[in-house]
Amino acid sequence: MGRLTTHVLDTAHGRPAEGMAIALYRLEAGGARRKLGEFITNADGRCERPLLDGADFSTGTYELTFGAGDYFARLGLALPEPRFLDIVSIHFGIAGDQHYHVPLLISPFAYSTYRGS
Repeated sequence: MGRLTTHVLDTAHGRPAEGMAIALYRLEAGGARRKLGEFITNADGRCERPLLDGADFSTGTYELTFGAGDYFARLGLALPEPRFLDIVSIHFGIAGDQHYHVPLLISPFAYSTYRGS
């Protein structure tokens, strides 16, 4: 069975990003977004459960949003206004019944992602 997971690493501090808000959307025809869930990362920078699995897991286009600006503000970092990175949005596709892992490496001024295992 397929499943979707994520992991957030705070590269500015060299540790997992604990307490970051994440939302998952399914992107529908015509540009509509349907929210599927909201999550908060744990001390390991992961969500306590898969973002999608079982009957909820299906082929399609999705969006993950990460509350990076609020996360770094809570840490007490002096951020410019407006923030260079606030909400990081990643659009991706699920094409088959497999494990999809979408990690995020984040700092206040840069991020990267990839399809993990």
